[in-house]
Amino acid sequence: GSTFKPFLYSLAIQEGMNPCDKILNSPVVFNKDQWGLSKDWIPYNASPEFDGLNLPLKFGLANSINIMTASIMHEYGPHAVVDIARKMGVTSNLEATPSICLGTFEITVKEIAAAYSTFVNQGVYTEPLLITKITDKNGVLIEEFSPKKNESLSEQTSSIMVNLLKGAVTGVYNKDVHDRSTKNIGTRGTAMSLRGNKYNIKAEIGGKTGTTQNYSDGWFVGITPNLVTAVWVGCEDRSAHFNSSKGYGGYMALPIFGHFMRDVYDDETITEVTEQDRFKYSSMQIKNYAANKMNCDQIEDINIEESETEDF
Repeated sequence: GSTFKPFLYSLAIQEGMNPCDKILNSPVVFNKDQWGLSKDWIPYNASPEFDGLNLPLKFGLANSINIMTASIMHEYGPHAVVDIARKMGVTSNLEATPSICLGTFEITVKEIAAAYSTFVNQGVYTEPLLITKITDKNGVLIEEFSPKKNESLSEQTSSIMVNLLKGAVTGVYNKDVHDRSTKNIGTRGTAMSLRGNKYNIKAEIGGKTGTTQNYSDGWFVGITPNLVTAVWVGCEDRSAHFNSSKGYGGYMALPIFGHFMRDVYDDETITEVTEQDRFKYSSMQIKNYAANKMNCDQIEDINIEESETEDF
């Protein structure tokens, strides 16, 4: 489902696109002869609400807009997308076809959680370990295991991706969306409910919802500075699924994440993950870089002084 979309946005950012670069939210055609398909493929959005608007990348990911993701695929091609997913630890079968941009191939909860941790870990993929060491009954170390690591994204790209994923939770404002809205609402994001009274999460947090065809799977992947959590709701039997919008990941998987994180933050015995945690950057230069790239209406460059924050 749409939890795969950040792989395409990572590719776009890595290749030089910026969060403020605009894409026309109008259908793109994947010609069957050019793309090796049995027939022309034209992906559409789940809702026509934003159709026809020229929207920045950061709004596209925050609101999981299919056509904008398909436009990135049309620009860079499926082989590049598969390659970046492989670098971020995905080993499941991925075919280099255009439809991969909408997450049409299955990957595991472990793979998606590890891949998203690459964003938080400043572009370094770390292979998950279930066993870190083995000791005997006396506590004598028998064997110790270290995770495999590799740099999958530049630190600049990963810092922007963290901010893009934060946009789904905090919402991204767009004037054209505001002007079109009958309720004059211009700030949108698929995971903004995490800030509501039900979960009341104030922490610095990002995430991505996902839903597969026929509502067979609902996903939510959440990132915090010290914890990445992937939630999957579904059934091994693909014929068992929801038959309405209640099957969206935002309805099925996000609430599990919200309640889980609320419990973590409220548990005073858990000190490794707190609501006061902030995403870290290796330098103030990287933090300023990401802030400036995300600021589409800036008059001058943002320059956060070191005295203002210690959350590098």
